[in-house]
Amino acid sequence: MSRIFDAHVHLSEDSRDELIPYAKVNGLEYNLEELLRLMRENGITGGLLLSPPIKGGAPLPNERILDLCGRSGGLLSPILTVEHSSSSVVDAVDLARRNKEAVKGFKIRLGYLKVFADDPAYDRLYDYAESEDLPVMFHTGDTASQDGSLEHSHPLTLDRLANERAGLKLVACHFGNPWIADVGELIYKHPNFYADISGLVVSGSKYETGYLESVAEQVTRAIYFAGGAEKVIFGTDYPVSTPALALALLDKLRIDADDKPKILWRNAAKVFRV
Repeated sequence: MSRIFDAHVHLSEDSRDELIPYAKVNGLEYNLEELLRLMRENGITGGLLLSPPIKGGAPLPNERILDLCGRSGGLLSPILTVEHSSSSVVDAVDLARRNKEAVKGFKIRLGYLKVFADDPAYDRLYDYAESEDLPVMFHTGDTASQDGSLEHSHPLTLDRLANERAGLKLVACHFGNPWIADVGELIYKHPNFYADISGLVVSGSKYETGYLESVAEQVTRAIYFAGGAEKVIFGTDYPVSTPALALALLDKLRIDADDKPKILWRNAAKVFRV
């Protein structure tokens, strides 16, 4: 079996975590012990931990993410979430500098924040990320909350930033779903643009099987359009999805066998230096 790296995991162990309803739908306990067990059972050798949203709208503090990663025994590495304020940018850059060996990148919650990726407030963050060759992940596509802004989470809004900063590694989370074809164009157009396939399939719908087939077909077509799978990164989005569902999606992709290890770990190793 190929090595597997999960480039998109959430965890808080906080009762205010807004992803708890997804965990319940998936029959998950949603704690560190369970996450590490599921990783072992599914052959996942490492992962990136991102802040989940907490009731009230803010993400889990980055310091808690660092703590959870420390408790994981080296299996999880932190991605720092950055909000739309100068203080958040300054704090994230400072925290990254002080934890240089651990931090693997940053995330901006487009759609949950009504802001575009090329907002000048992020300039200092992007300068630092470029200087350290750290990727910036962006939430793209559908939001988990009804008051999210699809105008701001549409993946094509990242084209402006990619044009302005050719040296910055950008990762579109969730492959921009439902705008999967648009992300296919972005990974084709921009050398430093990548996308993860996390959270694309969830449990609880009577059309779950058909939806899995539909999403797999759309991602397959995007890979064909891009000319290969070198820009596609595996992720589960635990607890929104499970390792079993995420791996089932990968198995449905109509791609060559030698492309699967690229998605499962090689691309993440290159982008996140893990």
